[in-house]
Amino acid sequence: MYAIVDIETTGGHAAQHGITEICIILHNGQEVEGQFQTLINPQQHIPRFIVALTGITEYMVADAPLFADVADKIYNLLKGRIFVAHNVNFDYSFVNHHLLQHGLDLQSRKLCTVRYARKVKPGMPSYSLGKLCRHLDIELTDRHRAFGDAIATAKLLDLLLDADTDRKHFNQMVKGRNAEQYLPLHVSKDQLDNLPYCPGVYYFKNKQGKIVYVGKAVNLKYRVRSHFANNATNRRKQDMLREICSIEYKMCATELMALVLESIEIKRLWPQFNRSQKRFEQAYGLYTLEDQNGLIRLVVEKKRKHLPALHSFHRQEEGFGLARKVAAHAGIPEAHVFAFSPAPVLSSRERIFHNIKMKQAIDLMQEHLPTFAIVQEGADEKGQPLTVGYLVEKGKFVGMGFLKAGADVQIKENILIAITMFPDHDTTRGLLLNHATRYPGSVISW
Repeated sequence: MYAIVDIETTGGHAAQHGITEICIILHNGQEVEGQFQTLINPQQHIPRFIVALTGITEYMVADAPLFADVADKIYNLLKGRIFVAHNVNFDYSFVNHHLLQHGLDLQSRKLCTVRYARKVKPGMPSYSLGKLCRHLDIELTDRHRAFGDAIATAKLLDLLLDADTDRKHFNQMVKGRNAEQYLPLHVSKDQLDNLPYCPGVYYFKNKQGKIVYVGKAVNLKYRVRSHFANNATNRRKQDMLREICSIEYKMCATELMALVLESIEIKRLWPQFNRSQKRFEQAYGLYTLEDQNGLIRLVVEKKRKHLPALHSFHRQEEGFGLARKVAAHAGIPEAHVFAFSPAPVLSSRERIFHNIKMKQAIDLMQEHLPTFAIVQEGADEKGQPLTVGYLVEKGKFVGMGFLKAGADVQIKENILIAITMFPDHDTTRGLLLNHATRYPGSVISW
């Protein structure tokens, strides 16, 4: 039992846009047994380009029913049937979103005639509804109107069912929560099936092969599947799903390795749909300045974009703490260290002596920034053991990589020759420092 559905809308995102027309063709697997069609007042502006595409104007829908007026009828027509549409996730996301707003949860199995046609009729020049109908001699009238497109989709479904004689493809596509029902239109099920059950970093690419999103996973298959199974209706999610055409991944041996690699890749690639780590930086920096009396002093303040800090911190208090330690070690009075303190009255000789001690203290601080390695035991996608090493030298992330079996990790050179060098960033450095604090047993210091 099928419900072949086509809708026209005011835009591409169910959470922001409305439905202007809907047509539902009821099909029992042999023939059409009923239909429902209506214009709908979306209670919002219909953009000019949508009017040009569909011919549906605000005047035409002014006296049409609201979705609330037909929600119960639509729900009862769709309930218990396989929801069929050409690019089904688009139509389903709109219809289900608007039904949910009126307390009606559809929970239908779905069948996408684009994906079904690719399996039953491989090698077609195009799988858009118009071009597919032209190649298969299916009559299509009133294009980009709900009734015309729904009738053509019903005829296409009949043709595909006849060609799929043993229903092999059909049964696979509508079985339970099969990935065919929720994957983006251009992503093949094989790409999802080939993902391993291990930590890693995954890449979503568009049709030009450009990476549009990077993510990390403790379990690659489960994490990537969750992106698609949770069909959120907001603009960002729907725009991303439309862009994705392929999935690639890099295996990691541990979750920390995946976290670090994700951070590195986001900074390197700057993908369109990543947001959080593009903005994440340690907020404060320790800087030197020369006051009006020519004294070198320290200041802890928010990071400056084009001025390198002596060191970076998550919290301002960390910066003050380090500066106090440096000053105490050099024997400099705290009142002479910070720029916010009143300027001390010093003789010319005392100023020179103060500046020498400050420079020595700063050099000593940078020499004594932490140098350590983190060593973790992990596994590859086949479960074979791997040892991962991460190197931080003088407070900066140097790189990470897989260590040779049996290598003496107490010798820094054994870690250095095994790692791949990566740029140092606040995010990656923060991840490693946080891990070292939480798991001191994994840390080797020199």
